[in-house]
Amino acid sequence: MNLSEREWKAFIFPEVFDIKGGFYNKKPVAEENGTIPFIGATDSNNGITQFNSEQRIDETSKTGDKNNAPLDKKIFKGNCIVVTNNGSVGYAYYQRHPFTCSHDVNPLYLKNRTLTPNIACFLICIIEKQRVCFSYVHKWRPKRMKKSKILLPITETGKPDFDFMEKYIESRVNVKREEYLDYCKEQLKIVGGGYDLIPLKDKEWKSFFIVDVFDTIQRGKRLKTADHLAGEIPYVSSSALNNGVDDYVSNNNGVRRFSNCLSLANSGSVGSSFYEPFEFVASDHITHLKNEEFNKYHYLFLATVTSRLSQKYNFNREINDKRISREIILLPLNDKGEPDYEYMEKYSKNLLCEKIQMYIKYIENK
Repeated sequence: MNLSEREWKAFIFPEVFDIKGGFYNKKPVAEENGTIPFIGATDSNNGITQFNSEQRIDETSKTGDKNNAPLDKKIFKGNCIVVTNNGSVGYAYYQRHPFTCSHDVNPLYLKNRTLTPNIACFLICIIEKQRVCFSYVHKWRPKRMKKSKILLPITETGKPDFDFMEKYIESRVNVKREEYLDYCKEQLKIVGGGYDLIPLKDKEWKSFFIVDVFDTIQRGKRLKTADHLAGEIPYVSSSALNNGVDDYVSNNNGVRRFSNCLSLANSGSVGSSFYEPFEFVASDHITHLKNEEFNKYHYLFLATVTSRLSQKYNFNREINDKRISREIILLPLNDKGEPDYEYMEKYSKNLLCEKIQMYIKYIENK
């Protein structure tokens, strides 16, 4: 199915979508056990910035004052596309389930056709092509979106060809599915796994200073956003999402690069810890932890252990160099009373194999 062989036509957005305005100017306080996604002006995580309960949404007004609104004005029906109109402008996401959102998001409901995930995927790719036209100072609010145009493949009668969109994405998904299945099966061979290990709760554990576990502990270096040079090297900062990757840069001077190590957020999302297999530029908001003897599986185990530090630190109490030098972590022991790195490696391999097998089963049953 060749896109270049199709006839295309420009439509104004209201011809294709029923455009809604988002709601919150001041979002509700996040809840650990919330089940309703809050969609904000972000470029990651399908637009989800937190979760809330229906009760919290019902109690929280648009601006945090006493002028509340009915619940049906705050919770939007699922099966739609949301587009960010401010901040990270022009990012589009398919929302399958009901959600709430900020006023920096435009919910779009397809007209004259039931939206499917495949059609949504096709439309999202087209919508995001317009991202270059908007910015923080040139927002894509509903009023401006109603004047915007979208280019779509058409039928012989000149209407959007949703059947073609459905089939095109289906064909692409089938190709990707097979590629991913092959990749997962190859990874199973590489990882191995299947080790007979005693459960974590039955292992003996002991406290160790972080400085005794890692050979090198060093903070990244400040690189102001205005000084970022566009490139392909991951820039890791204090984010709890996307492995901490906040941008991609090409800066060489005045930066610190690390690889094959743990990144530990020392401010912001304090305590977020990730294994970074690739070379990256480190923000001063993260500290890199490295031991030349460790492999991927050691780091994956230790990332979970070090992330427990998030329970004792926060935005107002950061992990500075002095504190990390005195910080301890709990590790499983071997018969000699030393950290059982062999167990950690095998445990990580077992867990990774279980996950890969889950992915394979999910894909094969789709």
